[in-house]
Amino acid sequence: MEYSKLLDLATDLGYELAMCGAETFRVEESISRVLKAYDIDAEVFVIPNCMHISIEPVMGRPLTRMRRIGTHGNDLDAVEKFTGLSRRICAEKPAPEIAAKWLEETKAQRRYYSLPMYLLGNFLGGFGFAFLFGGGVRDGLCAGVCGILVGLINKLMDKVGANQFFRIIAAAFLMALPAYGLGSIGLVPNPDAAVIGALMILVPGLLFTNAMRDIIYGDTNSGINRVVQVLLIALAIALGTAAAWNVSAQLWGGYTPTPDFNLPIWLHAIVSFIGCIGFFILFNIHGPGGLLCALGGMLTWIVYLLVKQWTGHDLTAYFFATMVSSLYAEIMARIRKYPAISYLVVSIFPLIPGAGAYFTMNYAVRGQMEAFADQGIHTASIAGVMAVAILLVSTVVRIVTTWHFKRKKA
Repeated sequence: MEYSKLLDLATDLGYELAMCGAETFRVEESISRVLKAYDIDAEVFVIPNCMHISIEPVMGRPLTRMRRIGTHGNDLDAVEKFTGLSRRICAEKPAPEIAAKWLEETKAQRRYYSLPMYLLGNFLGGFGFAFLFGGGVRDGLCAGVCGILVGLINKLMDKVGANQFFRIIAAAFLMALPAYGLGSIGLVPNPDAAVIGALMILVPGLLFTNAMRDIIYGDTNSGINRVVQVLLIALAIALGTAAAWNVSAQLWGGYTPTPDFNLPIWLHAIVSFIGCIGFFILFNIHGPGGLLCALGGMLTWIVYLLVKQWTGHDLTAYFFATMVSSLYAEIMARIRKYPAISYLVVSIFPLIPGAGAYFTMNYAVRGQMEAFADQGIHTASIAGVMAVAILLVSTVVRIVTTWHFKRKKA
């Protein structure tokens, strides 16, 4: 048996999954299952920036592969394709050369949205989410244009090879400055809503979701690593928007935001769906599955609003809405045979506390330390409640799935 070629194949497959933004457990399981299909037991260890695979062939020397993992992408269509490839390899068990050819073909078949579609996704994401945070039509349009700015800056930073921290600071600053400026002259009634809607594009939704799922599945090292990355990105967003606020105050003076708009529930449904359409484009989800992801986001937000209205407590609303989002993702994944992360990351996105992080750092910049501490604790509580809800649903689903599998096998 060509152990070295099989090990190379499994390593390359795991690397592609990791670079597309797959969860740690998915990368490890895909590598292990491919090797197990050829009766090879492997020790697989993966963290967000490194993977280590070791096998011990019968009557042979141990073989090891280690691969450094670079900056992760948000390519959920590729996650689905490479996951499907791993299942195909396990089912058909081709020769290593043929399986390697399948891998190259899968890489060549990856789909990407054109630049106009990518910018449209940025516009729709900023536009839709500005309404969710209390904005009106002018705020939403401003957020959409600022979202396009974020997209253009990201593309430019990709070309010059800027590091992620600097890229986010630059995008946050250049996006927020015109919004604050327009707010100071009265053209944008609620610039905070416009800025939050646009900065949701910078919020690491996939990283945040994977961090919670890694911790839930016992990959504590990976989960903590991702949490630190999320906090660093939040810091970069805060630095960029804070700098923009200070520059705007010096150039044009301050602004007085108008009260939040109270939208009817049906309008919340429409704008949340529009915003999530933008994000399924940004996460590179193709086909009808993208609309199903956006539908999940709309459902999640409506559940949040209804529970908050009934109970008067937003943490309770976050808990039940996250449960609905997680359950929806698990159900759709089994119906359509796609990874659950594709549905979860978009459907849960309206709940990610981007506004909480924004106002936490906003209070710090303005010297309102008591409000800073209160908002920071509340934002951390939201993240904790969401993690518990995902854990609960994921655990129940795994128990039911295991029970059903054992019953069917018996």
